[in-house]
Amino acid sequence: MGESLVSFKELLQSWRASAAAPRTARSYAVRLPVDEAAQLAALADMFPGRAPEQLITELLTAALKEVAAAMPYVAGERVISTDEQGDPVYEDVGPTPRFIELSRTHRRKLEARRAPPARARSRAGAREKPRGRPRSQPRTRS
Repeated sequence: MGESLVSFKELLQSWRASAAAPRTARSYAVRLPVDEAAQLAALADMFPGRAPEQLITELLTAALKEVAAAMPYVAGERVISTDEQGDPVYEDVGPTPRFIELSRTHRRKLEARRAPPARARSRAGAREKPRGRPRSQPRTRS
């Protein structure tokens, strides 16, 4: 038996690394500028295992992470903790806290649209009338 080119451990790591995050039910249609569309097509040619939509999703994910990281920290007046050296850590009054809170709010709304809550499903099931004859009644012949 020949040696396997990829170990199961490497295969699992690859699957874990490329696992898709949960998707929204809503889709977003965009019209790209010509240069960006050409670059996207070039990436799709270079990476034939990735659909253009996957590339857009991954690029947007990376860009949003960079945007969040680039938001400036603006020290407020309120001390919220101390660091390892005992120096005060001031509340961030810049755009980051608002961005995080708005992102959480929108995430909850998007997740709520994906699936009905368990309570609603159980209530809906309780209202359904059973079909056919009840099991306790024997069949009668006429």
